[in-house]
Amino acid sequence: MTDLPMIEAAAARARGVVRETPLLSSPFLDAIAGRPVYAKAEVLQHTGSFKFRGGWSAVSALDPATRARGVLAFSSGNHAQGVAHAAQLHGVPAIIIMPRDAPALKIENTRALGAEVVLYDRAGGENREEIGARLQAERGMTLIKPFDEPQVIAGQGTCGLEIAAQAAALGITSGTVLTCCGGGGLTSGIALALEAHAPGFTVRPVEPQGFDDTARSLAAGTRTGHGAPEVGLCDAILTPMPGAITFPIMSRLCGPGIVVTELEVKEAMRLAAVRLKLVVEPGGAVALAAALFHGRDLADGPVIATLSGGNADPEVYAGILAGG
Repeated sequence: MTDLPMIEAAAARARGVVRETPLLSSPFLDAIAGRPVYAKAEVLQHTGSFKFRGGWSAVSALDPATRARGVLAFSSGNHAQGVAHAAQLHGVPAIIIMPRDAPALKIENTRALGAEVVLYDRAGGENREEIGARLQAERGMTLIKPFDEPQVIAGQGTCGLEIAAQAAALGITSGTVLTCCGGGGLTSGIALALEAHAPGFTVRPVEPQGFDDTARSLAAGTRTGHGAPEVGLCDAILTPMPGAITFPIMSRLCGPGIVVTELEVKEAMRLAAVRLKLVVEPGGAVALAAALFHGRDLADGPVIATLSGGNADPEVYAGILAGG
C-alpha cells in the first residue's frame, strides 16, 4: 500500500526530472465560482499530463536488471505517454497496449516517444489484460498499471506535495481540492500527501455524468461500476470502477464525489483557454467544471482544481472552442 514515505521517496527520485507545475488563478474564474479558484496546471507537465509523475516513479523504482528488460502498460493515452517517456529517459524498451479508437494524437505521441504500440479492438471484445499477459510472458517485461499500482500512486502523490507547499506559500491552509478522477491514482495520491502536509483540505473526486463509478462507490461504501461502455468525451478518465488499492484510500480520506455534465466540461475547457491560456482536454477539465459550476456541492472557502491533462484531439478541441 502506498504511504507518505513512498510518496516522498518518489519526489526525491523525481527531482530535476518531473516539472513542478504552477498553481494559477484568474479573477474572472473567481467571479464565476463566487470564491477563489486555483488551477493546478498539470497540462504543463512532461507529456501534457500528470501521468508522467506516476510513470517516472514506477520505472525509476525498478531495480536496474528488471528495468533493463523493459516495461509494459495499457492505456487510452496519457498513462501510455507517461510510461513511454519515462522508459525513453531510462533507455529501456516499452510496449504500450492502446485501444484502436484512442485519440490519434495520443497514439502518435506514444510512438514518437519511442514505445512500441500494440493496438486492440475493445469494441470487438479483445482483452488488453490477455494481450498484456502474453507479451509479459514472451518478453519478460514489467507491467505498470495505470492507477492500481503503489509506485504509480506514489508518483501522483508528488502533485499533492506541491499543492500543499504552494497553498501554504499563498497563506491558504484550508479548502477543497478537486481532482479529475478515473481509477483514482491521482485522487488517492493527492489525498495521502495532503493528509500529512495540509490536513485542512478536503479532497473531492470529480467525474463525468454517466461514468461516476467513484462517486457511486463512495456513496455505497464498496467498489461498484457504472455499467457504461468506456467510450465518451472524457476518454482519459473513463474506467469501469475504482481500483482495489485506490478505493480504500479514497474511502478513508475523500469527501463525496461530484458529477459534472459534458456541457459543463466544454465550458470549463473554453474558460481555461480564454482566462488561463491553457489547452485542457475534456477529462482534464472536469475538476475545473466542478469548481466553477457546482459551488452548491462545495464547502465554503477556496478551491484548488487539478487540470490533469492537455492532450486534446485537435479537431474535437477546435469544435468545443467554437461552441460545439
